[in-house]
Amino acid sequence: MRALCTGAATDVCRRPLRLRLSSRSPLQLKWRRHDGATAVVQREAMRFSRWRAVCARYERALLLLAGACVALGITLGHAALTPRAPRITQQDIDAAVLRTLQTKPVPSPAARAYQAVRGSIVRVRSSGSTGTGVVIINRGVILTNLHVLAGQTRVKVMFENGLESDATIINVQAEKDVALLQAEQIPDDLKAATLRSAKHLVEGEQVTAVGFPYGIGPSVSAGVISGLGREYDSADGKRLRNLIQFDAAANPGSSGGPLLNATGEVIGLVTAILTPTQKGGFSGIAFAVPIEMAAAGAGLPPF
Repeated sequence: MRALCTGAATDVCRRPLRLRLSSRSPLQLKWRRHDGATAVVQREAMRFSRWRAVCARYERALLLLAGACVALGITLGHAALTPRAPRITQQDIDAAVLRTLQTKPVPSPAARAYQAVRGSIVRVRSSGSTGTGVVIINRGVILTNLHVLAGQTRVKVMFENGLESDATIINVQAEKDVALLQAEQIPDDLKAATLRSAKHLVEGEQVTAVGFPYGIGPSVSAGVISGLGREYDSADGKRLRNLIQFDAAANPGSSGGPLLNATGEVIGLVTAILTPTQKGGFSGIAFAVPIEMAAAGAGLPPF
């Protein structure tokens, strides 16, 4: 070993040992890779920190947005899963209406008319006479025929609920066979009938008569208007003019009752029947005073 350091080789042995690392040595490459990875991690950490700060700042808005998205997703999912309603055609509607008519019969015009006025019908009783009246003012003002009163100034009236009261005459139109009564007691829920002008009536129009024929009732009968502008000579020799002729059944006791149109409005006051024999009875011809003429005695301008 000493021989190696003698002579020319001595200078070599005295020089410090220097290691030169190549720029591409494995050690340097390892440290550079480590530094690069650290920088990437730091950048990602900073980016995550920024996102976290943004989320914390707008946390409520983001939650609302997320909730809205979830709700929208549920709605769209439900709409996608729910089967579409079948398209309804006019044929389907017609078939449904026909099926309803077959299973649930529609009330007749007479039934509808009576239901509209039944609370306004009263029975009028005087000595030896029974007739009908109709309430035209809800404080107990009643319209009836003068001949029903049989010359009496006080009569008895009975309302639909069974309440019976005395009534006095407050007005008379003898030329029209019309009298106006005021009941002394009335039901709490008394309703007046609806009046309708007879000016636009036509022959053949459906009508309903309501009254107490022979004291039985209230009784309902249906028919049509047979004629307009008729005249009739009453039993006491008075001529009644401009009457409505109809064929709905009417008998003694029906006098003073309302003649109704299809909607239950009063268009006339049943006044007389034509009896070709002395036995009386209904012959298919009856007469009514138009309501605008009959109600004039109450001072009403109802039309």
